[in-house]
Amino acid sequence: MNFLLETLQLILMSIYYNIEAFVRLFIPFKKKNVTGEIVLITGAGSGIGRLMAEKFASLGVSLVLWDVNQEGMKETARLVKEKGATRVHYYMCDCSDKAKVYRVADQVKREVGDVSILINNAGIVTGRNFMDAPDSLIEKTIEVNTMAHFWTYKAFLPAMTANNHGHLVSVASTAGMIGVNGLADYCASKFAAIGFAESVALELLATGKDGVKTTIVCPHFMNTGMFDGCNSKWPLLVPVLDPDYVATKIIEAILTDQVYLLLPKSMYILMGMKKILPFKTGNLLGMYLGAFNFMDAFKGRVKKEA
Repeated sequence: MNFLLETLQLILMSIYYNIEAFVRLFIPFKKKNVTGEIVLITGAGSGIGRLMAEKFASLGVSLVLWDVNQEGMKETARLVKEKGATRVHYYMCDCSDKAKVYRVADQVKREVGDVSILINNAGIVTGRNFMDAPDSLIEKTIEVNTMAHFWTYKAFLPAMTANNHGHLVSVASTAGMIGVNGLADYCASKFAAIGFAESVALELLATGKDGVKTTIVCPHFMNTGMFDGCNSKWPLLVPVLDPDYVATKIIEAILTDQVYLLLPKSMYILMGMKKILPFKTGNLLGMYLGAFNFMDAFKGRVKKEA
């Protein structure tokens, strides 16, 4: 195809996709039926992972719960059964350990079947300035928040691509799109998780596996306990989010094959401004929004959702 034809195609398709996105603001896409799907959620023993499991409970899926907290998983399993789930399985798994991920993944395949919706949700935060963070905690942050995604994808993606059917969900953070003072290791891990998810999504498209969908979730900080003590400077503009609201929006995004989900909605504007504003202006905006002192009141202990 020559230059003129490809350029014309680019212009026409860009117009079409922009109109489609505009229409979607007013007419939501039809939600897909996930009955019979096998949904695996990491970090399901508490917080947003538990809430997502509860919201999937009534949708006719088989739930597979992973966490390092056995008691937390048992409680999640009890709650989802109360809400109507009939097929619930839970496994202890340290997602930072590649060998354990592969071993437990094989067990899931034998006992439950091939996972068709994978939600990488497990995460930790140290909440320390870079030079104050021990090397071991920095490594653990990268292992849980980033490398675990590599190992779960390696374990479950082959079946999805073989069937050209599935859904990969990465619960990242707006801290993976913009740096935050006092969160160097956490931001780095979330930036990497987003880049990884985007790259794999492109690989799937390039190889014709468009039946395997991808959703990248970037919420502002949530009131789950991971960021105890932290408050938003301007809560009406950038609030600390209610976990139940976030879980609801994530499920909606999965059911409508939404590729990116930023929460709150003001983040779409702020992320766009970051890309076009001069560096000093961006820093000024960051100070105004409290990005320089958000972690000042952090409780100072490692928080886990892994």
